[in-house]
Amino acid sequence: MHRLLQHVRISILTLTAIACLIGALCWVSPAIAAAAGSGPQLERQVLEVIRAHPEAIVEALQAFQVRERQKIDRVRQAFLQQLQTEPAAIIGASPATDAIDSRLVVVEFSDFQCPFCARLHDTLDEFLAQHGDDVTLVYKHYPLASLHPQAIAAARAAWAAQQQGRFWPYHDALFARAGNLDADAFTAIARDLGLDLERFERDRASGEAGVAIERDVELGNELGVRGTPFLAIGSEIFEGAVSTDELETALAAARG
Repeated sequence: MHRLLQHVRISILTLTAIACLIGALCWVSPAIAAAAGSGPQLERQVLEVIRAHPEAIVEALQAFQVRERQKIDRVRQAFLQQLQTEPAAIIGASPATDAIDSRLVVVEFSDFQCPFCARLHDTLDEFLAQHGDDVTLVYKHYPLASLHPQAIAAARAAWAAQQQGRFWPYHDALFARAGNLDADAFTAIARDLGLDLERFERDRASGEAGVAIERDVELGNELGVRGTPFLAIGSEIFEGAVSTDELETALAAARG
């Protein structure tokens, strides 16, 4: 999964770097800007520039990556700071395991069809069993639809369950079936949990569900989430599966 995401990201960055290079050339040389055409003519001009100066593509890509990394680092630091000082603003309407009070708030971006997220689910269960009185877990949706065909449908179903106060049992049931999710599973889980099925079906198909999920995805994009799971705890951010020992260390550091 991570290799595919990295390949896609590199391709996007390369295209962006080429665009930046063309823009820079046009800015430096008005003649190039005036002569720049479109379609086949522009394509030929770009290829000529690349052949003459291949190192410029690498330099532009590296510079772009550095700027993007610095930007994401700043956004993440601001997010972690706000998580400590204004956790309610971060949580918003997202499901949380308990009230904030004086607890440490842990924010998870996850995908119900992601095998690494299912592994983290088990790890977090163990962690919360030990520290549930001191920690509040907040769930943010980040469905990777390009990799997991049922990810968005699962997120919508979980949101619908949340409207009936049953997000966490539904969340657990989804992860229990993470490797075997299909369109029939969502209603079956709702039925097993005793949800109002008519309301459940209406809510998961609603525009409100889509807006809520997209809001989480946009926040994740701002934070530079490239895959799931993605976890923020104290002053630490973890990408990918996390061990209980790593969570314990982050908790101890947050406690000071």
